[in-house]
Amino acid sequence: MVRATPRDLRDKPLVLAVDLGGTRMRAALVGPDGAMVHRHEQPTPRDVPCPDALDELVGHVRGHGDPARAVVGVPGLVDYDRGRLEHAPNLPPGWADAISASQFAATLGLPVALVNDADLAALGEARFGAGRDARDVVYMTVSTGVGAGVVLDGHLVHGRRSGAEIGHTILDLSAHRDGRPATVEQLGSGTALARAAGDAGLRLDGAAIVERVRAGDPVATAVWDDAVAAVAAAAANLAHVFTPQVIVLGGGVSQAGDLLVEPLRAFVAQHGPALRSDAIAVVTADLGDDAGLVGAAAWPATSPDVAPSGG
Repeated sequence: MVRATPRDLRDKPLVLAVDLGGTRMRAALVGPDGAMVHRHEQPTPRDVPCPDALDELVGHVRGHGDPARAVVGVPGLVDYDRGRLEHAPNLPPGWADAISASQFAATLGLPVALVNDADLAALGEARFGAGRDARDVVYMTVSTGVGAGVVLDGHLVHGRRSGAEIGHTILDLSAHRDGRPATVEQLGSGTALARAAGDAGLRLDGAAIVERVRAGDPVATAVWDDAVAAVAAAAANLAHVFTPQVIVLGGGVSQAGDLLVEPLRAFVAQHGPALRSDAIAVVTADLGDDAGLVGAAAWPATSPDVAPSGG
């Protein structure tokens, strides 16, 4: 990834890119080539109103350039026509109701596009990252939650609303009927992994679980394998629906590298589409946690941005 200096970005249109996550939130100024300047990251506060948290976050980068517009990525279902967040279970309580393009435009004083975070990351990886040599790319994020974005023939796939909400699809009908964890997110996310580890007596975060797995701990391995199986099934389902050339894995859980990628490659090869040539590749993201920020550069300026009040 290219990190630019203010001199590099002189006379180029800048985008104020924001990525609001359930655990971390990030902001940066991004040039049209995906180069970033003065990126800032901080934990997502659980007890601060959303507009105040956003204003504090972007305050760290606004003084380093003059952005023409803002693109805000959010982890949930977005109504693109209305510029509203409709559902976001992993954000702090009360945030979803306060999030809209018009509210953010008033807060930031810029035209704002509100975008599903996986859609932005898919654009970032497809245009500037691990999928840049492919026409058809599925991006799948496995972090606090599980989401996906799809780029086919170089174009982001969405209608009035964002789609590919793979995390909320049901894998286990029997468990669903009984009220037990049944969706991809409930079984395979970082949150699910930590919960299952706790149920097994391991009070560990994801990184520590991965260390235990690499060390051969049988309890950690069993927990990990169950979570990976859910993610692998989701990847195979996405492969059947969209038949991409490449599936790019992002999010915190993807930092496990081969422990996640190799099982997914094997599962997609065995249970995904039966292709005569050009098997679907499964790779980790090149842009890491910055895929959504970089993807803001690829979000079209002709999209229905909302102008600030009085602008």
